[in-house]
Amino acid sequence: MLERFLENYKPLIAIPIIITLIAILLVSFNGLDQSIELRGGSIADLNLNEPISQTELESIMIEGLDIDEIRILSFTNEEATIEIGATPELETISNILGDKASVTSFRSVGPVLGQEALNQVYWALGFAFLFLSITVFLIFRNLIPSLAVILAGVSDIVIALGGMSLFGIQLSIASVGALLMLIGFSVDTDILLTTRLLKERKGTVNERSIDAMKTGITMSLTAIAAMLSLYIVTVLFIPQAEVLSNIAAVLVIGLSADIVITWLMNLGIIRWYLEARR
Repeated sequence: MLERFLENYKPLIAIPIIITLIAILLVSFNGLDQSIELRGGSIADLNLNEPISQTELESIMIEGLDIDEIRILSFTNEEATIEIGATPELETISNILGDKASVTSFRSVGPVLGQEALNQVYWALGFAFLFLSITVFLIFRNLIPSLAVILAGVSDIVIALGGMSLFGIQLSIASVGALLMLIGFSVDTDILLTTRLLKERKGTVNERSIDAMKTGITMSLTAIAAMLSLYIVTVLFIPQAEVLSNIAAVLVIGLSADIVITWLMNLGIIRWYLEARR
């Protein structure tokens, strides 16, 4: 079955390209929800002094601050953490809550600092791809396979961003860390594939491709299983650990995309290159 799959690889290259284009459209039209660290705002930890529902608490804050950007990050019978898309004074929040709750912790990030953090995110991703490009070219000394590895890494990030846009996962410092981890994992599988096909001489191209697929897909499925387990545990048992669940979700989306990108697009490009070089 894999032999037949590998013999008809050219039309399959279009599948990851289409998925990447859909992800670009999602990000372009739906946008990305940015966290407090990137767009500016405030986070307040509250001690609830009397019984109050999550909906009622949200309504009180929306009406009192006259803004719609209020988000409950965690909520129990005794404590709550709210995210505010503005930087009000601590005294203002205390007056709005009255006797219903008291503020135990308050931190804010101004829009200038948020924009600076966002710029640092762009620089981090840009430098990651720059050094990735240099390293891959030095390893293979061949333009087409090197470009295929870099294209796969870019596609993984774009699809992960599209998934974040689709499922409402915030772009934050933590999720950027997950994206950088995804670049590293993408390079692992792509270099595994490229090395097996270009540098090894044992067996036919199909045999080397199948061998690389078995190893690479096993790596990917193992990582996906680990991240999926982390996501399920944090969502069900540690709902306040939203950072961990977001990181896990980003990696599950990106690693799933990497399977499609590496073994349909990158494998197809390299096989096409090898055939053209004969």
